[in-house]
Amino acid sequence: MERPSKLGVGLKAVIITAITLLVIYPFVGVIGTSFSSESEIARSGGFVLLPTAPQLDAYRAVFDGGTVTRALLISVLVTGVGTLASVTVTICMAYGLSRREVTGSKWILMIALFTMLFNPGIIANFLLVNQLGLLNSFGALVLPSLVSAFNLVVLRSFFMNLPGELLESARMDGAGDLRILARIVLPLSKAVIAVVSLFYAVAYWNNFFNALLYIDDSDRHPLPNILRTFILQGRTLESAVGTEAPAPVQAIQMAVLVVAIVPILLVYPFLQRYFTKGVLTGAIKG
Repeated sequence: MERPSKLGVGLKAVIITAITLLVIYPFVGVIGTSFSSESEIARSGGFVLLPTAPQLDAYRAVFDGGTVTRALLISVLVTGVGTLASVTVTICMAYGLSRREVTGSKWILMIALFTMLFNPGIIANFLLVNQLGLLNSFGALVLPSLVSAFNLVVLRSFFMNLPGELLESARMDGAGDLRILARIVLPLSKAVIAVVSLFYAVAYWNNFFNALLYIDDSDRHPLPNILRTFILQGRTLESAVGTEAPAPVQAIQMAVLVVAIVPILLVYPFLQRYFTKGVLTGAIKG
């Protein structure tokens, strides 16, 4: 392969820098607006990049009202419990489907893949959740999204690529399927499990549609629904908590947006090193 020319390297650097700035610009504006005063927001037309006198009034209003704090705790609970349950069920199902000796594994896999192509629809999902007695419960925020067919296929492909001789030697030593899964398969699958966990965590954290359909009590809504209420519907803090807001509406909206984005951004750096490796090793063969 030829060495890249200086012009090509410079052009790539310019393009990457431009794309990076385009991505960072709105995020910096959201953070800057959340720390701005009403007069500064008015002067800048509602979008402040670098506030001259940063203040925390918007964040105090958000957390003092109780609505956002309660929704944040619900989102953390749903994301933590949902991710743990989804990863556990997906691992067990993927490992079973990766073993050729399991009777009917191909048919079960086809049924799972069928859900990627055809969706039963909102009414059918609602009737099923209602029949199971999950309406207005936290189970409605987790169980309908428990297993993702895509994540199942990624894990199954990775498990199928593990050396069969290693598993057979463990079986000859008297290890059962659970011990093989816990002692051999899982330690070798840290990268792909970390990626699948991130996929599930992001999905649960950003999911607002299940709460919109299955939860009537607004006090049980997770953070994405509160974000939708403040930003898309234009609802004010006064209408949500019944008190006068000590900060501009735009600053409060941006503060809620920052609260919704930052937690998942803090998780990503710890899993980033597994991301590329996990996806590629789980999707090359199978």
